[in-house]
Amino acid sequence: MRFQAPQLGALGVTFTVMRASQFACLISVIGLCANFINEIATAEHSPPSELVGALTVAVTAIIYVIITYILYYDNMLSMLTTAGLDSLLLVASIVVASLIGKPLSMLNCAALPSSEWSSGLFSSAPSPIRPIITKTVSYISFVLLDQTTCYQIKAVWGLCITICLLFAFSTLACLGLWQRIRRETKNKDIEG
Repeated sequence: MRFQAPQLGALGVTFTVMRASQFACLISVIGLCANFINEIATAEHSPPSELVGALTVAVTAIIYVIITYILYYDNMLSMLTTAGLDSLLLVASIVVASLIGKPLSMLNCAALPSSEWSSGLFSSAPSPIRPIITKTVSYISFVLLDQTTCYQIKAVWGLCITICLLFAFSTLACLGLWQRIRRETKNKDIEG
């Protein structure tokens, strides 16, 4: 038994590349956000809602990406429905990217204390900008901890923007594939 992806031309290859790229970006976002949440939970604080939201959307999206590619591979995927769901995930990704990036756009990570200076997540090392941390960590307080955290959260922001672009392109690819499959089905009906 030989496994072979559907032969749907350049749009089929585009769809496959989009799914593989989405998978890679989403795994990275999940890893970074889960690490942040773990550090915060280890310090016995509650994580900011922006990180929890990003993790929730990323986990939901990666499950969706895996399932839809398996269905695509087996020629069981409704491309019009997939285009609609991709556009919904595009909207969710835009919301996450805007929430994550809101305080980051003007932030200069190099101006923050280096990671060596602050030995832990909420260390008592002196910092002129270290805010007071409450039970629930505010997102801006977390971002301002040190350079490493700032650069990593900026990486999450960049990956979220990339995910937005990938879902926009996969929506367009799905619509193109839907048109192609519909046209081929119509031609087969006319010939038969």
